[in-house]
Amino acid sequence: MLSFTGHPFVDVGIATIVAFAGKRTPEELTEDDLAAIAEYMQRNYVVDPLKSFLTVAFPNSGFTQPAYNKQPEKRQIYAQRVLGAFRSDAPRLRVPGVFTGKPATALSLDVKGTLPPGRTFRQHVPLLTGEGIINFFPYGDAGLPISGEALLALQALPLGCAKAGGRLLAVHSDDSDITLRFARRFLQQNRKAIQVAQAMGDKKMPEPPQRATTFFVHTLIELEEERARHERAARPASVTAYHFSNSGQGVDLDIYHLPMEVLDFIRAATASTHRDAWNALVRRGWQITRAGRKRKGIEEETPPKFNVLYEDLLRLPEQAASFIRTYFLRRPERVRDLRKDDPRAEYSVKSDLNLISWPLLDLFLRKVVIMDKARIEHIRTLGDTLADYVRTENDRRFFHTLLTATRYDHVRNALIKASLARLKRGESPLITFDQFIAIFEEGEELPRFDWSLARDLVLIRMIEQLYQQGWLKSHADILEE
Repeated sequence: MLSFTGHPFVDVGIATIVAFAGKRTPEELTEDDLAAIAEYMQRNYVVDPLKSFLTVAFPNSGFTQPAYNKQPEKRQIYAQRVLGAFRSDAPRLRVPGVFTGKPATALSLDVKGTLPPGRTFRQHVPLLTGEGIINFFPYGDAGLPISGEALLALQALPLGCAKAGGRLLAVHSDDSDITLRFARRFLQQNRKAIQVAQAMGDKKMPEPPQRATTFFVHTLIELEEERARHERAARPASVTAYHFSNSGQGVDLDIYHLPMEVLDFIRAATASTHRDAWNALVRRGWQITRAGRKRKGIEEETPPKFNVLYEDLLRLPEQAASFIRTYFLRRPERVRDLRKDDPRAEYSVKSDLNLISWPLLDLFLRKVVIMDKARIEHIRTLGDTLADYVRTENDRRFFHTLLTATRYDHVRNALIKASLARLKRGESPLITFDQFIAIFEEGEELPRFDWSLARDLVLIRMIEQLYQQGWLKSHADILEE
């Protein structure tokens, strides 16, 4: 009766119907399943807390129209028309609906019956234009023709979204299983919140304390860990979150995208092999909070609103070099520009030595940066060689130069001088020509555009090794910022 369309709002709505019915796929849905969720919406969309909140999704609709507060029968008329257009005995046009290709409903989707049959506007479909506006519609016909099934899915959309920051958060993926799992999680939370609010007489839906971006990534990780515990196979996929408001007080849309390679990294990082190292980075990523108000003489800590690690994942892979420097080398850019509650302001190589992990970085380079395996191996080998050199020769100056260099020629000259010194003693150079080219240069004296990234990667391996070997414990002063 239904199938996914590729449109995020429609698909999240369909996934919500599937979750409500307890089915696995849209193809398993029956007309009775659609009728069941339509009946649930008809009862709950016309009363608080949803009646108040739905202004974010369907402003000036029959569900939210303030003029109907004293005419509740009109809300019911509207609900019956909009939520019942899917029924097999409902009239249909010969015009196909834009989302499913099925015939558009022939019902006029307002209480008075003045709207063109089968045409939807902003009060029916989030982020459309209002009544009578012909812009962006073919043939100058205002409104979007829609089938009853797609219309029901769009009305179900808010139930499969999270409320965050006064807006709706819808999550969609090219892997329908991910879309379903998010819709199922949010539907369960919303139904519980609706029941509690109605029992307590509350008019507002509760919100998570976290910002939408942090809440999105945190929920994704929870769902992925849940999938892994049930040993479900994971398919390569990207995930996109739509944080939007259709409110008359301000239409807005923010889109947050996690590409396939980043989700693949998250899945591997949260698996058993890297979980401890990953969780340590996550713990140090939460907002710095202070004691809140006293209640019954006890200070209550304010829950953190954001996690910088989670939010910086949404800037990958474009900001991979900065991500590596901040979270793997523990040296964030422009610390002075950070807020007082931003944990990155307290990151430092010296205090976070135990968080520096080459295996987790190696995973990041392979999954996100898509770095050549041979180059990763060259970097790892060089890091081991340089760490052994610094430890055995106690060459503080060499280590300090690599740690603080801002110019390519400083890094190159330090490596050349150290190698020449070893050659004079009859020892092998620190780095071979092939290694140097593979890591730092495109050609002779032509540095790679990412030479500073390569230097950071070598440093991370060096620091990890020097920390494990104990050299940094007796030379901690060299790490002073």
